[in-house]
Parts: sequence; structure tokens; C-alpha cells
Amino acid sequence: MNTRNLLVLPDDLPVPEDDGACAHLEGMNMPTIALASTSGAKINLGLEDGISVVYFYPMTGRPDAPPMVGWNEIPGARGCTPQSCSFRDHHSDLLNIGAKVYGVSSQSSEDQKEAVQRLHLPFELLSDSSFELATALRLPTFKYNSLRLIKRLTLIIKNGSIRKVFYPVFPPNENAANVIAWLQKNDA
Repeated sequence: MNTRNLLVLPDDLPVPEDDGACAHLEGMNMPTIALASTSGAKINLGLEDGISVVYFYPMTGRPDAPPMVGWNEIPGARGCTPQSCSFRDHHSDLLNIGAKVYGVSSQSSEDQKEAVQRLHLPFELLSDSSFELATALRLPTFKYNSLRLIKRLTLIIKNGSIRKVFYPVFPPNENAANVIAWLQKNDA
């Protein structure tokens, strides 16, 4: 079995540049679209009370899968596992600030459930496999082979309104700490 360490980011990853694709998001209200959750429930981020931190990521790799040829060369693609683990490791800090955490990708709930179990994530992952939320928010996407994937970004939402956008997110393993720092400085 070919296993890879998905937790370690290569030193030579290309840095994504801000292409302005998320400039329209800050101040928007979240659409009221329910997404399938790894808990089996439907979560509607537009109806969540309080502060929600929602990180969008392309896809979580599996250590037993063959390497994804060319993946590391796509700016911002690599790092979903380190990003998720960073939010896992900072989860109690975020809860203490009063923030709920959700991860969103276009992967199926079944793939996401595998990641939740393997990575011991204490929060739910949401599947936007039909791109309903991504389309409503006009989120940036990219193609990898035959897959359409959501680019990595993080939203801080308060009572259904987007207060802060992190885009591009790099390096992904520092995203949770950057979110916490912003929340501590700002009354989200």
C-alpha cells in the first residue's frame, strides 16, 4: 500500500495570488441553502446564530490513494488535511471565543465522513457536491482533471452575514490561528 504523509506541506508549494474572486463576499448575507453534514443532519449556514467560521477547501486526500499528479503545482490546492487538522487543534480556542466551525467541500458526505473519522475532527464537514452554495456565493472554483473544486477560502459569518473573508489562504496550516487572531481583535 502506498501511503503518503498528507500532514506535511512541501516547502516549494506555489503561493496563490489574490485574483479578486472573493472581493464581493464581505458584507453579503449567506444564502439559506441546507447542505448535507457528516453528522447526517442538514446545516443551513444562512440561518446559524452567532459566529460561524466556515472554511472551504478543494478536497481532502487519502493516504492510501495514489498521488494526484500535478496537484502540488496548482497554487492553493495542496493543504486540505493540514488546514482541517489546524482547525481541529484550535477547535477549543474557537469554541471559547464563541465560534462554531464548519468545513465545506464539493466532496460527497461519504468521503467527508472518512476524513472526519481518520483525522478525528470535532466539527462537521458539509458537502456542496451540487455547487448550490458555491454558485449562490459566486465562489472561485478550479478544474483538476474531470473534477470541479472550490478554491480554498475561509468566511467568518455572524448571524448570517459575512463579516470577514480570508482569500487566498496560504499557508493553509496557519488559517485557524489567523482566524483566531482576527476574532480576538474584532467584534465579529
